[in-house]
Amino acid sequence: PPQIMNISSDVTVNEGSSVTLLCLAIGRPEPTVTWRHLSVKEGQGFVSEDEYLEISDIKRDQSGEYECSALNDVAAPDVRKVKITVNYPPYISKAKNTGVSVGQKGILSCEASAVPMAEFQWFKEDTRLATGLDGVRIENKGRMSTLTFFNVSEKDYGNYTCVATNKLGNTNASITLYEISPSSAVAGPGAVIDGVNSASRALACLWLSGTLLAHFFIKF
Repeated sequence: PPQIMNISSDVTVNEGSSVTLLCLAIGRPEPTVTWRHLSVKEGQGFVSEDEYLEISDIKRDQSGEYECSALNDVAAPDVRKVKITVNYPPYISKAKNTGVSVGQKGILSCEASAVPMAEFQWFKEDTRLATGLDGVRIENKGRMSTLTFFNVSEKDYGNYTCVATNKLGNTNASITLYEISPSSAVAGPGAVIDGVNSASRALACLWLSGTLLAHFFIKF
């Protein structure tokens, strides 16, 4: 039966590098060795029918698990896996300006993809921000970083910079916290009810005027 005797270990490389994986197998008849990328959609994972798998100028979407299968007609295939991790510099995939009224809570968020995972920093102009200073909190969870203002004041409005960094580089995005007036917020139930009441009062006045006019003509 087929038996894989030697296979490459898991490997970590930088994007743009070249990678060679080896999978040596024995058996009689001599087994056919096939490499397949498991981290892609079904039906698109076939890579190579060879003991060596060579990938030049590797891209981030080529990371993941690669399966080596050794097959002959004697028994079930022998299967082993190798994981390729592709490092790449950060890029910010989501950053949105936010409008908040004075005295309200405001949150700026910044999302970055990177391997290794990015570290975040927040700046206003040239000043680096930190949790606890000027009533703000910075929270980093995985790919997301948030800057929270618990009680927005006039001095908080302006442009902020989110910087995402790993060992391969850094990137940044400018995000604006801008002022909105309370009246520009979505009207609550009270405003809707007031509009209905106004219309009802207008109809009632028209009905009352018509009734008085009819009474006047009948009388005289």
